[in-house]
Amino acid sequence: MDEQHSIGIEEQILKESIVSAAGLNADSLQIGLKGDPSMRETVLQRKRYRSALDEVIDTVAANLEDMMLNRGIYCVYAGFNSGEIRTLSIFDPLRSEIHAGEKLADRHYIERQFPTITLEDKVSMMKELYEALRATSFYKDLPGYWQSILKRRSETWQPLSREDISAVFASLKVLRELQQYYLRNITVCMVQGFVRMQFNCDGTQIINARNLERFISENLP
Repeated sequence: MDEQHSIGIEEQILKESIVSAAGLNADSLQIGLKGDPSMRETVLQRKRYRSALDEVIDTVAANLEDMMLNRGIYCVYAGFNSGEIRTLSIFDPLRSEIHAGEKLADRHYIERQFPTITLEDKVSMMKELYEALRATSFYKDLPGYWQSILKRRSETWQPLSREDISAVFASLKVLRELQQYYLRNITVCMVQGFVRMQFNCDGTQIINARNLERFISENLP
């Protein structure tokens, strides 16, 4: 494959994904994906369900923030209707762990389940993992354009800031307690600078984490 063709494929890959292998390019990213239209049409007729996670949301939100800032967790999914919390840890990055949401209100549970590490050390460990992957024979067997994409991502990525992480978890109760189009689930990953949210009207909102407060003020009065 000639170099020009390889560059063309690389650019196509980066353009055709919603969030590409190279990460986010737009500082004001806000993308909406429509879901089941019947969910949107019946949203005001459906009785609101309050899960066990709603009963302890203040404590859980604070503990999730602590897990991202001071422990090994780098990605969190919170499913409010199911009460499910999924986490990814830098200490076991290929495996997703599943927790009952209300258990994350218990500090003893947090201390047992999630080893501590500073945010700075966690970021350094992530960068070392990327370097180790690029040194493998499997990586070197990839097509050149994929090596270029992944090299660019692993060398240039920046983690979510402390301020952005704190702002996301501080907003959970506000988003969950909206009267009509309230939050159903949310995914936050410190390796990627966006927040993925689904509301009870279905569909998905993908928002740059730095713009979450602005999104709330402009779209969710």
